[in-house]
Amino acid sequence: MELNHKLLRQFEQEAANTKKMLERVPQEHFDWRPHAKSMTLKELAAHVAELPAMFIAGVLQAEELDFTKQKYTPFTGTTHQELMQFFEDNCKKASKALDHTNIVEIGKTWTMRNGEHVIMSLPKQAVIRTMAMNHVIHHRGQLSVYLRLLDVPVPGMYGPSADEGFSG
Repeated sequence: MELNHKLLRQFEQEAANTKKMLERVPQEHFDWRPHAKSMTLKELAAHVAELPAMFIAGVLQAEELDFTKQKYTPFTGTTHQELMQFFEDNCKKASKALDHTNIVEIGKTWTMRNGEHVIMSLPKQAVIRTMAMNHVIHHRGQLSVYLRLLDVPVPGMYGPSADEGFSG
């Protein structure tokens, strides 16, 4: 199996877990934040939902991301349905990009910069593992804390959660 397809399988597993978490995000609490320095629930959920397209499709389709040249456009949806559609669309972009890439492209260096300041420069496959998958897992963990603080049952990611228990 080619590296891109191995990464695609890993991404699909993590995307399924992420979907379970995002499905629990209550629209009526989109503006809630646990602390003044924290993102709102909507901002955090939208960031989780945007990462597949940003750090898989975006990385595979370009050689760099320069924050001085690319304007960031945050998620503007106002409903849970729009959030879920945003996530699904971004997952489709990421899956398609992974499925259609090759070992040469995925081995090329990708750079994140802010003008002349280089933030990181790594092989695309490493960026996909760290900035796409690990980054999503990190923020998904934050999202689980938000849900817990809002008394929303937290879904299990790698087995049952305290809210689900073991069945059968």
